[in-house]
Amino acid sequence: MPDLDFRPVTPERWPDLEALFGPRGACAGCWCMWWRLPRSLFEKQKGEGNRQALKNIVESGEIPGMLAYMDGQPAAWCALGPREYYPALERSRILKRLDAEPVWCVNCFFVARPFRRQGVTVQLLQAAVAYAQAHGARIIEGYPVEPKQGNMPAAFAYTGTASAFRQAGFVEVLRRSATRPIMRYFVEKA
Repeated sequence: MPDLDFRPVTPERWPDLEALFGPRGACAGCWCMWWRLPRSLFEKQKGEGNRQALKNIVESGEIPGMLAYMDGQPAAWCALGPREYYPALERSRILKRLDAEPVWCVNCFFVARPFRRQGVTVQLLQAAVAYAQAHGARIIEGYPVEPKQGNMPAAFAYTGTASAFRQAGFVEVLRRSATRPIMRYFVEKA
């Protein structure tokens, strides 16, 4: 596994996130706004509008996720925050809320091509859990994919894979779809 350094995305780190995502915003102009916006608004502002929306979040002081660095260069990202930050999850038939427990979510990943298939996602999940725990989270939730057969294109694994979540200590708590488990990490009480 690569030796990575993990940092929350702050205004000072915005240029690193932009460099990692590149001109296409990680994936087709998403800029990690898929779970935050109504679909019509997401589509309307795809690309530059979504970039500006994420930049506004970062500049507001909200931490929208974590960056992983390799030798000082941004290598990977994961979105992270209280579930309330992601209203599109509430509108999802498959990923709707399980219960009234307060949870933090890790719901989107982007790993730069040179760092894929090296365990970066597992390390990023572990760093996200530590960050969420340090900020009071007791349950961290994820919505990975579990393909029926073998590998899948990286663009379709943006929510992470179930195997990576398992390796990071998450357990499946519900499955409303054959390929999309809902997984949780339970922080042990001190």
